[in-house]
Amino acid sequence: MSRILRLVRGMAPALLGFAGAAGLPCAARAEGPAQVAAAPADRHPDLTRLSPSAEIWIDPARKEVIVGGAIALDRGMIEVFACPKHTKEHEAIVATNAPARLVHAALLAIGLEPGRPVSFDPDYAAAQGPAVEVLVRWHDAAGRPQQRRAQELIRSTDTRAALDADWVFAGSVFWKDPTDGQEFYQADGGDLICVSNFPTATLDLPIESSQANDALLFEVFEDRVPPRGTEVELVLSAKR
Repeated sequence: MSRILRLVRGMAPALLGFAGAAGLPCAARAEGPAQVAAAPADRHPDLTRLSPSAEIWIDPARKEVIVGGAIALDRGMIEVFACPKHTKEHEAIVATNAPARLVHAALLAIGLEPGRPVSFDPDYAAAQGPAVEVLVRWHDAAGRPQQRRAQELIRSTDTRAALDADWVFAGSVFWKDPTDGQEFYQADGGDLICVSNFPTATLDLPIESSQANDALLFEVFEDRVPPRGTEVELVLSAKR
C-alpha cells in the first residue's frame, strides 16, 4: 500500500486538494502505455473522480469503483478480461480509460487490501486476496441499458460454459529502474483483470490458468459481448 501512496503523491496540487477534500487517495499521472487522453464531460458528477483525464470514479456510499472503457474484442481467445487502453487490446475484452494503478488506489479507498500475486517458483501458488465483484454496464443498439457479471462474458474453451470463478485483488508488483530508482506499477502494462495467471495482475483468478498461446483456457463469449467499440463501464466492489 505504501508504494501506491507514494505514486499517489505525484498528482498535481489541484487534484490532490480535490481528492483530499473527499478523504480519498489520489493516483499518479498516467505515463507510458497507460496514458489517457482528456475525458469528455464528467458522466458521474455526483461521485468522486480520481483524475481529471482518466475515467475512474469512487462511489463512497456504495463502496464501488466505476471505470470507463470500451469493448476491445468481441470474439477470440483472451489472456486478460480488462487492460488499460493502448496495452493488450489484442487479447482483452475491455480496454479501460484509466491506468491499473488508479484502479488499485480506488480499491484501497473502498477498503480492500491486496493479497499476493500468483507464484510459479518453485511450484504453482494461486493468487490470493479479497474477492472482487466485476459488473459490466453498457447500452445496446436500441439504447437500452444492459448489465452482466464479467464472468458471463467469458467462456471456457473446454466446457463452453461461462467462467465460474471470482477474481481476487492480488495487487500486482513493482519494478524499479536500476538507472534512476524510479518504480513502475507492472499492471499498467496490460494486466489489470486477468484470466491467465500473471504475477503482474491487479486482479487475478485464484485457479491455475495458462498464459501459453496453445493452452489458453478462456475466450470471448461471442453471443453475449457487445460489438467492438461499444462504450462500457466496469463496476468493481467487494464480493458479498
